[in-house]
Amino acid sequence: MTEIANRPKIIVIDDDPTGSQTVHGCLLLMRWDVETLRLGLEDASPICFILANTRSMTPADADATTREVCRNLKQAIAQAQIRDFLVVSRSDSTLRGHYPTETDAIAEELGPFDAHFMTPAFFEGGRITRNSTHYLIVDGVETPVDQTEFARDSVFGYSTAYLPDYVAEKTGGRITADRVERFLLDQMRSGCRDRLAHLSDNVCVAVDAETQTDLDRLAADLLAVAATGKRFLFRSAASLLTSLANVGAQPIAAEAMSQFVRDGKPGAFIVGSHVQKTTQQLAELLQQPGIVGVELDVARLRDGVAASVLREEALASVQAAHTAGKTPVVYTSRSELQFADIQTRLAFGESVSSLLMDIVRGLPSSIGFLVSKGGITSNDVLSDGLALRSARLLGQILAGCSVVTTPADHPLFPLLPVVLFPGNVGGSDGLAIVYQRFTPSV
Repeated sequence: MTEIANRPKIIVIDDDPTGSQTVHGCLLLMRWDVETLRLGLEDASPICFILANTRSMTPADADATTREVCRNLKQAIAQAQIRDFLVVSRSDSTLRGHYPTETDAIAEELGPFDAHFMTPAFFEGGRITRNSTHYLIVDGVETPVDQTEFARDSVFGYSTAYLPDYVAEKTGGRITADRVERFLLDQMRSGCRDRLAHLSDNVCVAVDAETQTDLDRLAADLLAVAATGKRFLFRSAASLLTSLANVGAQPIAAEAMSQFVRDGKPGAFIVGSHVQKTTQQLAELLQQPGIVGVELDVARLRDGVAASVLREEALASVQAAHTAGKTPVVYTSRSELQFADIQTRLAFGESVSSLLMDIVRGLPSSIGFLVSKGGITSNDVLSDGLALRSARLLGQILAGCSVVTTPADHPLFPLLPVVLFPGNVGGSDGLAIVYQRFTPSV
């Protein structure tokens, strides 16, 4: 294969399916056998995504999965004769994920690398980094992410928004804060090729970014230095991918996505995320005309009610809504349950996801569209509920919210537009806007 305009292939190992939220036209791979990986590597797009879904796993499973992906990638890269490539470990822009587990695994399997870059800025979601501190813009106020709900995540919590200290905390002191290279805004804006050229030994680099232009400049410098033989790894949110891939504006306007709705039929929503933003968005969506809420009380599942009972109850409500020409919204109960340990919580999460995917498979075959809310939920919808090997990304229906389509030969839902809506993206009206764009007649 010949690289597009001599640019390296950008290979994204995504810990949920939402990292494609700033690009378009590429493939999302739900499997990582060598043949499927070659499909992505040989595709015309300069970027492809491997949806490893590791954020839903234990650290040990995340490590094993990442290594499996990388070992298969080695074979696929050789078979596809890909000479130049960049590897991105894409994760959450609020610093939740298996770091350094995943970057360590990638470095050991695909390295050596001269540096790995921490680039969590995600402008579409209101995340910027200044003076090596990562901020979330909340109601117009720049708030260090350690002062947000995300830092209190029961699995991926952390105590600091200052990236060198975050790295030291997450690596257990293996990488001390003073060993983290800091790429500050004024340095980046004046160019950093010489500095990039002197990085070595997989040093950790904390990257500032306030605007897409900052990352555009960094990407140009990175690509120029990488072309000389330097090897770089990235732990990144989605905005850096915009600059690295440089695919331009999407050809289909967000407001025009209704053209893909099948036969103008009502759709369905699956809402699994529990972050506060999702709950606010859900409340507003449920007030829209033509919407019918279908709540799954997951405490009943914990307390021993059979999943099959909850499934049949939900699907009966979904079918009734669809028959009436309305759009059902299946959502898990909003209170977050408490568990004795992380392993128990993750195991229960898998049970809830299994129930949701049973519901996805049982949705009316004539739905016009499907919206999946939450990163892990979206991954499960693609890989399990819809059992896709790959999907083509159309673009975004809302900033940070991707639309993919199922293949024409899908056994249940051919050519179905599916929205991958991260839990922590959008304003309080985000879900309502997606609904309105898919159903402009409502």
